[in-house]
Amino acid sequence: MEDGLAVRRVDRLGVVLVAGGCLAAASMPFIIVKANRIAAGKPQLLTQLLAQPVALALLALLIVTALAALFLRNQLVRLGIATLAIALLIVTLGFVSTAATPASSTVARITPGGSFWILLAVIGLVISDALVKLQLTPWLRVAALALYAAILGIILRSGLLDNLSIMKEYANNADKFWNEALGHVFLSLGSVAIAILLALPLGIFCYWQPRLRAVVLRGLSLVQTIPSLALFGILMLPLGYIATHVPFAAALGIQGIGTAPALVALVIYSLLPIVANTVVGLAGVDPSVRDAAAGMGLTRRQILTGIDLPLAFPVILTGIRIVLVQAIGLVTVAALIGGGGFGLFIFQGIGQTANDLVLLGAVPTVLLAFSSAVILDAVIDSIRGQHA
Repeated sequence: MEDGLAVRRVDRLGVVLVAGGCLAAASMPFIIVKANRIAAGKPQLLTQLLAQPVALALLALLIVTALAALFLRNQLVRLGIATLAIALLIVTLGFVSTAATPASSTVARITPGGSFWILLAVIGLVISDALVKLQLTPWLRVAALALYAAILGIILRSGLLDNLSIMKEYANNADKFWNEALGHVFLSLGSVAIAILLALPLGIFCYWQPRLRAVVLRGLSLVQTIPSLALFGILMLPLGYIATHVPFAAALGIQGIGTAPALVALVIYSLLPIVANTVVGLAGVDPSVRDAAAGMGLTRRQILTGIDLPLAFPVILTGIRIVLVQAIGLVTVAALIGGGGFGLFIFQGIGQTANDLVLLGAVPTVLLAFSSAVILDAVIDSIRGQHA
């Protein structure tokens, strides 16, 4: 009975995905051809591109993927079909963008249309569903992430997508892109590292002092209610004053705008999840284990470092995962106060009405956050498996 219900749920998922994909392919443009980066574009449906063999092959593989999502129960085969489909989808985008680019034009822009993005999301859901049902081990999930990253890297290195407008924006900003990428990673990882150093002892203290626990957690929760941009603005005033009046502060990089207020704000935002998860993790340790350790003569410090923290580590690491993904997203907002990162391209693109410049900042941010979540999830599950 339960198996029958599970099959019906999978069928409904397949119907929704197939219906969404068919609607996107039939009614939304696959590419948009523009005379320049800000001109109004001419949309082209996938059905209008079937004269090209690769587009016809994609349509056939999409049909196979839809049938697999509806009727196939072998998850490994479904995964293989969907992987071929997503690779061919990107390859088709490259071929049709090359064919649509005027040979004599250096300013023409080819942008992926809504049909491409919806088909990408639909096939991605089929892949995700198959991976979940395969119940891969933690490090096999990381290996799967590396495989899909390698496929994307091979396609990018082949030059097949060079005629896409997002790749032209990358070519025009290649040096700046990698500098901002390093800045984005530095701010994200740096803020999380500092937050761990501050929040872990604070979480232990809150666990040991229940009377102060509620006060600290409420205070940190209050900070979370402040919008990120408002907090960046609030920090500009005191940091600007320190930079002006404290000797050597400016030489150390402390300024009213730039990396300093962004880093401080990110650290403040990162405290609550780590503190709360530290308290929850320590509270979840079996008291009998502590009693046995105390009976063996271990001190409070030895119990903390040898028993409490190792057993609570998976829960603490879950908080760190939340913080890292949050920080990667918030760094984009920091670009408004000179913090750099991928947000620089997003806000430049908004200001110039250049959607593909926005994508140049948004797509790497999403990929970085997604990859970080997958890797940390694998670490957490691996540690929990060892403790089980």
